[in-house]
This record gives sequence, C-alpha cells and structure tokens, in this order.
Amino acid sequence: MKRRSSVATIIYQSRQIHCDAILWDKDGTLLDFMQLWGQWAEQLLSRIEAFLQERGHSFTGHREKVMGTIYDPSGRLVGYDPRGPIAIASAPETIAILSWQLYSAGIPWDEAVRHITEFSRQAMEHMEQSKPVQPLPELVPLLDRCRQASIPMAVVTSDYTSEAIKHLRWSGLENYFTGMIGSDQVSAGKPAPDLALLACERLSVLPERTVLIGDSNADMQMGRQAGLACCIGISPTAGDTGHLPDADIVIQHYGELQIRSTE
Repeated sequence: MKRRSSVATIIYQSRQIHCDAILWDKDGTLLDFMQLWGQWAEQLLSRIEAFLQERGHSFTGHREKVMGTIYDPSGRLVGYDPRGPIAIASAPETIAILSWQLYSAGIPWDEAVRHITEFSRQAMEHMEQSKPVQPLPELVPLLDRCRQASIPMAVVTSDYTSEAIKHLRWSGLENYFTGMIGSDQVSAGKPAPDLALLACERLSVLPERTVLIGDSNADMQMGRQAGLACCIGISPTAGDTGHLPDADIVIQHYGELQIRSTE
C-alpha cells in the first residue's frame, strides 16, 4: 500500500522537500570513502603493478588514471576523482577495468580476470582485518532525527549487497535502514534507475515522494531517471560541486539538513 501523505519534510535553507522515504548511497555518503576504499585501492594497485613488472610491463598510463586515485608529490594516496571508476564503477566494472591492464600486457582475458579477482580478494582480506570504516561527520545525528520522524530509509549502492551489509555492520549503522539494495540485485547499476526503483518498491513508497542522497553524479542521474522528488549531493570540500551537475541541492555537511515530522 502506497503512503497517501508525506512522512516528513527535509528543510534546506529556505527550501522544504516533502518525502515518504530517503535513499542513501553508501561510499562517500554514509561512510568516509578514502578511509574505506583508499587502503583497498593501494593494496590492489600494488599487487597489479608488481605482477606487471615481473613480466616486464607497467600500467598502460599513469597509476592514478587506472582507477582515479590521487597522490601527493611524495606518492602518498591523498584523494580520489569523484568522476572516476573508483567512485562510480560497480564491482564487476572494476574487475573488467583492471583486467584490461593485464590483457594489454599479453595476458589472456580469462586469466586476467582470474588474477584480478584474486588480487581483489586479497585486498579485501586485508580490509577485513582492519575494518576501516568511519561514518561521515554529523551523519549519525541526522539518521537519528530521520528515525525519530519514522522515515523509511534504504541504501542503494554499486557495491555487492553482502559487502554493503558488512560495512554498515562494522560502522554500527546497519539498523537505521530497512532496505539494502546492491548492484547484484539489479540488471543495470548506476546511473540507470533500477536500484532506486527497486528500493522504492521494497519500501512501498512512490518515487516522486522519495529523496536521494549521494556523492557522485551517477547517483544524481539515477535519481532523476527514477523520477525521485529530490536528489541531494554531498561534497565535503568547499566549493567543489562541479562533479554534481545533476544535483538539485549540494550540501557540504549533514548539519545543513533539518528534519521535521509531518505525521
């Protein structure tokens, strides 16, 4: 049964957005992206680079262009390209992108995929030991206010569902959400609308009464294609909003959003 009246109002400056539910991206939206995926990316890229060097090859371009990682002059990983594969690509897309590095060095495609899958597993295993998760600043108070207002919430992520559940469990955020939709549950991932539409169906809400919060333009495009009420982008770096051209609103931190129950 679809809800007939809005559950709550999200207030941003002078704007009021009536909604029945909120959909959240995971990485870079709920959890600090570099804290979680920076270590994994470095582990994975180092394994691939060593594999290539053993065979007299190197990356087809600069290391930072392989996945969209950013380094300082000393070679230390300091950030990522929000338009790059590390931020937007699904898990299968990432495997394909990295497998191409091996294929271009003469490794048969099936072997390349097998090697990359194993390297990724090893990097994930390292992550399992350290559990490097950190909720974004001011997120938990906002989630508490959403729960107090009885707003149904779901996570829509390019990650696999099982991985998303695990990461939110590590962070203590799992119980805020009644839906967890990973890319393995749909035929087309972001920026296609499938994840958002499936989440709305699971929450029994209309897309046009649902708000999305995400950190990439693929999130915003997904929300627009799904016909959501509002697509809110989050970009913690002041003035850095150029990568979110399809966002209705861009915030720098969650303290900018207020929640008011309408029931």
